[in-house]
Amino acid sequence: MRTLTIPAFRDQREIPDDDGYFAGLRSDDGPSWDNPSMPPWPDTQYAAEPAQPQYGQPYNTPDGFRRGEVTEVSMTDPTGWKAGTGVPVVDDRPPGESTSGNRLFTVLLFFSGLGTSIALWLFNTRAGAVSDTASTMIAAGRVTGLIGGYLLFVQLLMMSRVSWLEEWVGSRDLLRWHRWLGTSLLAAVVAHIVFIVYGYALTAGTGVVDQGWTVITTFPEMISATIATGLLVFIALISIRFVRNRLNYELWHLVHLTSYGVLLLGYGHQIAAGADMSGRYASVFWPALGCITIAALFWGRIVEPVWLNARHRFTVAEVVAEGANTFSIYIEGKRLDKLPVQAGQFMRWRFLTANGWWQSHPFSLSAAPNSQWLRLTVTIAGGHTRKLATMSPGTPIWAEGPFGTFTAERRTRRRALLIAGGSGIAPIRALLEDMPPDTIVIYRASRPDELVFRTELEELAEERDAWVRYIVGGRNDPGPRRLFTPDGLRGLVPDVNRRDVYLCGPPGLVNAAVDTLKQLDVPESQLHLDPFEF
Repeated sequence: MRTLTIPAFRDQREIPDDDGYFAGLRSDDGPSWDNPSMPPWPDTQYAAEPAQPQYGQPYNTPDGFRRGEVTEVSMTDPTGWKAGTGVPVVDDRPPGESTSGNRLFTVLLFFSGLGTSIALWLFNTRAGAVSDTASTMIAAGRVTGLIGGYLLFVQLLMMSRVSWLEEWVGSRDLLRWHRWLGTSLLAAVVAHIVFIVYGYALTAGTGVVDQGWTVITTFPEMISATIATGLLVFIALISIRFVRNRLNYELWHLVHLTSYGVLLLGYGHQIAAGADMSGRYASVFWPALGCITIAALFWGRIVEPVWLNARHRFTVAEVVAEGANTFSIYIEGKRLDKLPVQAGQFMRWRFLTANGWWQSHPFSLSAAPNSQWLRLTVTIAGGHTRKLATMSPGTPIWAEGPFGTFTAERRTRRRALLIAGGSGIAPIRALLEDMPPDTIVIYRASRPDELVFRTELEELAEERDAWVRYIVGGRNDPGPRRLFTPDGLRGLVPDVNRRDVYLCGPPGLVNAAVDTLKQLDVPESQLHLDPFEF
């Protein structure tokens, strides 16, 4: 018989069984998680969907306020909503420093490296060497080649997943820079090819196509460079949002990893054919840049994950239903009190089952970590997530991370607004445990049965003097339509521009919320998004 010691955690386990709020956590071979004296659950994969509480049902709070309720549009209330927040509007000062200084230093470091890369051409070019169209085209080709090589190193460095880089910069900025630099890298490589081939064609007096073929077949390492360019173009094409949204995630991620091949194939071409790599300064700078990148990849992709899994030995403890198409995975492990993860962060999880060991997916914690277990909450969105719901206790797990700066310690103000949509409630639910008093949670869902953790949210709200507002309905219903308008959001959160705002949900919800928050003069430094793309 297997038992598991659970720390006291009132918002999850002190709900009476006859409430209908919480179905409990099941163990196939032992007592239930929330009551060790109870008999085992029936032999089903996970517990039946818990009944939802009736909306509008009184919620006992010592101050007379209901901490969580469905909020609807009102034609009489001056805020536009039937349910007010009851939160006073008080000015405040930031409790801590922002990471803007880190970002500024990183940007300066990036442009310093870029300038140094371009300087390799400048130091290796004598005065008067650029005198006609052909030499100008060749010079432009050399410069864009150096830029492209440097951007490739930086791109791979951002993909290395080394923990210090995310902690220093932040995952949101890394994601934005990764996308922007990917486009710039492709443009630089294509420009390098066009300028070089056209410049040599002018010099030789031949056609562009003939000269291109001559370059590929006669210059050293050009075959590998051509393959690298083809891979780069293919990666760029499948990274277009329209294309990516229609691709299987595992396939997209696998193809994206071929960017390591671009580095290996392209580096030989840079050293063998690069006219600016022969100088004494270049012979140190360029290999050093390559060594730093490779070392970061080795550390972030191999050393850190091996150490993490050898130390903690994660396994599945239980799979529990939470609501419509949603379930939670409870995870056991060794020395979880030493795991450097915070509420709001995510990790990449590889469940070592017969049909899913080769797939790795990012899932956020849906409860603050403790020394006994971790919890992930998953919404079924395809074949892989559907199979996760059938896992047996004891299934081994390979994890990487933690990642992300979607944490309470990144706050710059004394109060917070948490906005969740769909499966985005998982990190928001965890974050609420670390947030200060007067935090407001706005939970957007299409149907009442899609609301998960309602009891936990309201229990936590009571404990932490917070407020939860559920906006339920289709996108064309009055409440959801009003939510992300300046008047609608200000009606729910009058002091919104003096709060840190944490957003997690579908791209449409996040984009609509960000646009509205900018109209309400919420500074960029107070916006926290939860992207887990790497």
